[in-house]
Amino acid sequence: MSQAPGARPSPPSVYHERQRLELCAVHALNNVLQQQLFSQEAADEICKRLAPDSRLNPHRSLLGTGNYDVNVIMAALQGLGLAAVWWDRRRPLSQLALPQVLGLILNLPSPVSLGLLSLPLRRRHWVALRQVDGIYYNLDSKLRAPEALGDEDGVRAFVAAALARGLCEVLLVVTKEVEEKGCWLQTD
Repeated sequence: MSQAPGARPSPPSVYHERQRLELCAVHALNNVLQQQLFSQEAADEICKRLAPDSRLNPHRSLLGTGNYDVNVIMAALQGLGLAAVWWDRRRPLSQLALPQVLGLILNLPSPVSLGLLSLPLRRRHWVALRQVDGIYYNLDSKLRAPEALGDEDGVRAFVAAALARGLCEVLLVVTKEVEEKGCWLQTD
């Protein structure tokens, strides 16, 4: 499997792209799918399809460096026959049927800094979580390497902590069939 610029292999063959520009949405997509399927150019094309008549596209940074919104992620997944399902934070995470979920993409607040100077601003950052060979990983593109979270309890604890910090959104990446049947949710 070819590696994207900034990607580094990590045992046991976990695909992990590292952060470039403001391309965390592209990295999160590729990391959750475990291969390079999207690029900045592909994401920009999706933006154009989403807002064909806009001079200033509302789905990406005005500077052209990325910073794509959730609509781009959802359209990218739909193009592959997948779906993104919003997780309702009011539900207990015990209701999440993880075996039915391909991966998770979280949108988290991220501090802004210039070198060593932290600025009092918050940006948004997309992070992928995915199971590989029975182990869940945090595939945040800002990490040097994937971070093992362990089993289902480990990933649930990670998501619970992110939700508890506030301003976190969770997308479940599922097949269209799982989305239609709603079997990403355990109702017992």
